[in-house]
Amino acid sequence: DELKRVVPAIERLSAMGAAISVDTRRPAVMEAALAAGAHIVNDVSALRHDPRSIELVARAGVPVVLMHAPGGGEDLHTNGNYADVVLDVFDWLKARRNAAIAAGIARENIVLDPGVGFGKSLADNLALINALPLFHALGQPLLFGASRKRMIGALSNEAPANQRLGGSILLAGRAIEAGAHLLRVHDVAETVQAAHVWRGLRDAAVTNFSQLPG
Repeated sequence: DELKRVVPAIERLSAMGAAISVDTRRPAVMEAALAAGAHIVNDVSALRHDPRSIELVARAGVPVVLMHAPGGGEDLHTNGNYADVVLDVFDWLKARRNAAIAAGIARENIVLDPGVGFGKSLADNLALINALPLFHALGQPLLFGASRKRMIGALSNEAPANQRLGGSILLAGRAIEAGAHLLRVHDVAETVQAAHVWRGLRDAAVTNFSQLPG
């Protein structure tokens, strides 16, 4: 039972003062999680799975992550046929953002996620990652999650999930470079270290070398 798994974990994390996001499509779980101390709702169906979800999030006034997935019901991976995956996902996220705003969710509470790995081929995923900067045109914070995903295995001799750290960190760095605001990762310490190194390189690149001697 999802409630029995999620609520005790949230209560413990809340006691530690952590910012907590609950990943669920079910309004009953959302409501219980928020009552237990969660701060953010992350819905991989972009509040489509149950019409009560969008009303609950609007009423709660909490941030929400709307992720692209082509399928409906219990299988979010179906119907992944795109004329142009980048433009199709862009338009889909724009429509879900607008629906959320129309339902009373404050625009500043909306985070968008292009849904890497959900109903997308390897080529689709690569196209989306390379086009991440385009999604800033939607005017919302972007969340990126590709940690340990199958595409990394597909590009590295089918490495199993627990051997995809290198690819996960590389993709996280690519997302940071593209301006993603939030990352969903498994290997937190390693990803944070990579982000610090990336920022050091970036900051050094904007040094005013005209002030140096010689």
